[in-house]
Amino acid sequence: MKRRVSGWQRVISQLVFILYLGVLFYFLFFSERYGRTDISDEYHYNLVLFREIKRFYRYREILGMKSVMINLAGNVVAFMPFGFFLPILWQKSGKLLYVTFWSFSFSLVVETIQLVYKVGTFDVDDLFLNTLGGIFGYMMMRLLFVGVRVGRHVLGYGK
Repeated sequence: MKRRVSGWQRVISQLVFILYLGVLFYFLFFSERYGRTDISDEYHYNLVLFREIKRFYRYREILGMKSVMINLAGNVVAFMPFGFFLPILWQKSGKLLYVTFWSFSFSLVVETIQLVYKVGTFDVDDLFLNTLGGIFGYMMMRLLFVGVRVGRHVLGYGK
């Protein structure tokens, strides 16, 4: 994908990406609200794809829609900025396959850290949802760049 990002856009993107990673890091490893400070002596993990997603759906009335949305949509939304900013900051990752690979890899690192340090749960459903979030973020970035390009053309500013 060919696109031009000016110097100030790159700097702003870098700053926003660093801020995003800091906030994500906090919520994934330190947030009391999501039980990250409760360090257990046991390992918590789910290695069966869609097990937790089905469980959240099955018990949605008991858990409440807020809990279901935080778990399911939250994992997707949390990784959308990753998929959005990665192609802007690293030109070689401008294809969907690269963004998918790096979103999955980054999520795998996060889940593995949670498992090793017993903060949260290693969950393959989270790997799936996080990767999906990276893909959605990439698609939003593509739509934005196409929209800007079309808008410039319509207004007579583009080539």
